[in-house]
Amino acid sequence: MLDGEFFLNMSLEMGLDNGMAQKWLSIVGIGEDGLPGLSPIARSLVDGAEILVGGDRHLAMLPDDDRHRLIWAVPISRSVDEIVRQRGQPVCVLASGDPMCYGIGVTLTRQVPIAEITIIPAPSAFSLACARLGWSRSEIETLSLCSRPLALLSTYLYPQAKLLILSEGKHTPAIVAEFLTQRGFGDSRTTVLERLGGAHERQITGIAATWTESNLADLNTIAVECISDSALSRLPGLPDAAYHHDGQITKREVRAVTLSALAPLPGELMWDVGAGCGSIAIEWMRSHPRCRAIAIEKSRTQYIADNAAALGTPNLQIVEGTAPNALQNLPIPDAIFIGGGITHPGLLETCWNALKPGGRLVANVVTLEGERTLFEWHEKQGGEFIRIGIQRAEPVGKFLGWRSLATVTQWTVMKPS
Repeated sequence: MLDGEFFLNMSLEMGLDNGMAQKWLSIVGIGEDGLPGLSPIARSLVDGAEILVGGDRHLAMLPDDDRHRLIWAVPISRSVDEIVRQRGQPVCVLASGDPMCYGIGVTLTRQVPIAEITIIPAPSAFSLACARLGWSRSEIETLSLCSRPLALLSTYLYPQAKLLILSEGKHTPAIVAEFLTQRGFGDSRTTVLERLGGAHERQITGIAATWTESNLADLNTIAVECISDSALSRLPGLPDAAYHHDGQITKREVRAVTLSALAPLPGELMWDVGAGCGSIAIEWMRSHPRCRAIAIEKSRTQYIADNAAALGTPNLQIVEGTAPNALQNLPIPDAIFIGGGITHPGLLETCWNALKPGGRLVANVVTLEGERTLFEWHEKQGGEFIRIGIQRAEPVGKFLGWRSLATVTQWTVMKPS
């Protein structure tokens, strides 16, 4: 038996030998060096597939034969559905580099059990870029702008950060350079690495503010060494001036205390009920790239959208409407913040019933009526009360004096598991 046939039979039968479903789908990472760069088992999976899936560039690396070839459709979900319909037939998906690094492997494993998949990665663009630049993989920030909003870049910007960005195409480096310049990072050193791992690999280096290079390959990765005198922290409590608002904003100091009580964890979902300009939801999402939030607001949704785009959380979901009616059919939250409308009939009941067991609910009020409502719930559910009093020094004639902000009563409670 040839080595390739041996590896193919082993990969297809491995699932059956362990009492699992047969592995019919393979996802093979391939580099710019094409088929010669594949390992024996990766090559056996490609050679043994009856259906080949990939982009034009990937499929052009293969020899001509009469096997069925599926080129990625737009939207890509159409192709994913077609792959799932081929369950049981040997299907091989070709992907650039590591399929599980912002790649198609992540999408497919949501639709097909891993017990039915064999994944063979190649070096990712990030690994290759680090090798070329001498950067430590553990000390850089990575993100993809492939079919993702440019505004995501904002939360990754800070002085001396090193960024590696998967580019969407040859125009992306210029777009990124302009974005860096607009955000005060125009002095940043920017390097475009083309066709990593191939015979035509190339590097182009410049400064963001003066970037003019346009003759680039579509397949490129952008490396940025961030230079700036200032940047917004990822910690809660951004300056009030960072937001576009009409006065309906949870003030900086109260916001920091509130986010501490909400205690965001990566991957968790929060409802921001009565979101105002969206500051709580935005800073929840800024705490970690995987944190998600839904801002529910009846009249200031444009403020929320503008702030989310400016502060690096363009994926914030905005629901226009008045709670509790606007809360119907939303995904189950891990945490809920109520910043307005606490006395609306049914609001607290709806939020409490929707909250996941073990989830946190935090509510801020400034009125006696709001305090009375929270105290009644405290008697039923327990939790913790604090009062937040903030004074800021402001000019009084030629001198400075203290001006008190409205005192905030905050109730924090965890729903029993």
